[in-house]
Amino acid sequence: MPINRSIWQDRAGIPGAIREAPLPSTVEPNKIVVKVHAWAMNPCDAMLQDKSLPFIKYPLILGQDVAGVITTVGTAAAAKFKIGDRVFGFSINNGFQDYITLDHTLAARIPASLSFADASVFPLCVTTSSLSLFGKDYLGLPFPSLDVAARGGDGRSILIWGGSSAVGSNAIQLARAAGLRVVTTCSAHSFDYVQSIGADRAFDYNSPSVVDDVVAELDRDDGVCAGIYLAAGQVAEACKVSYKSRQDLFLASSNPVLPDDAPEAWRVKTKFTFGTGAGIFSETLSVTFGGFLVEALAEGVYKVAPPPEVVNKKGLEGVQEALDLLKKGVSAKKLVVLAE
Repeated sequence: MPINRSIWQDRAGIPGAIREAPLPSTVEPNKIVVKVHAWAMNPCDAMLQDKSLPFIKYPLILGQDVAGVITTVGTAAAAKFKIGDRVFGFSINNGFQDYITLDHTLAARIPASLSFADASVFPLCVTTSSLSLFGKDYLGLPFPSLDVAARGGDGRSILIWGGSSAVGSNAIQLARAAGLRVVTTCSAHSFDYVQSIGADRAFDYNSPSVVDDVVAELDRDDGVCAGIYLAAGQVAEACKVSYKSRQDLFLASSNPVLPDDAPEAWRVKTKFTFGTGAGIFSETLSVTFGGFLVEALAEGVYKVAPPPEVVNKKGLEGVQEALDLLKKGVSAKKLVVLAE
């Protein structure tokens, strides 16, 4: 029987351990099995390795972003995929394996122009940012379109805090494709990068006046802001922007932690973006694995952002090296491990 290998996180605060197990001989109708060729690292992978959270149970297999080749197709998934297809997909804390079983709705074919490393940077970032931007319980923006330049936008702006992060890089592109004017924050050395992927204005989040500067930009000339998306960074800073703006700005946040000593006034209308099953992302599948993203990548109008940086060590053995590098800090790039 074929053998699969997985990285198990037995508890927080220790390195993962590679273990072998038989590869299942059957697959559920709506699932596909993928031989992974590239894994991409996310901050949540590093965080869950080091810090125990109340809604996470150990032991578990970490990892979210994969790209590879389909080896098995369920009966229902056969309408979309076939054995041998190159795909990228989103796995919720199950990705660091040689072979991974994916829900077919959270996977898509890789355009011929992209490598496995390129495609692996997208799954978590585009899934999370799409839900935050377009989900009806979040910012509820109009869906992105390939012809947004022709139809124009509605004149609104959006603030994406942490635009040079992996999630922020996708949020910027999605918001622009939805017709919004994008204001973002990042370090000063990333200004050119965020503007190259569609940001209209960038502010240095290390500046002591960044909150006031961003508020002035969002409120200028009676402008209308569609809301705030905290892609990365401290939620307190984004809350300050909402509090100080003349507008009633809803905050969708990838970081749910507000300091205990934060003033009550900062506790603005906010919603944490978090999903534990494929169903929560069904609302925005036409943006991600079922429509816009795949089409935009094929047309070459959506950039691989942030670009992948492949670590030296290959295979599952390279994952811990990549996580350790991620913990030291990464900006405007995404660490990727190749299988071989």
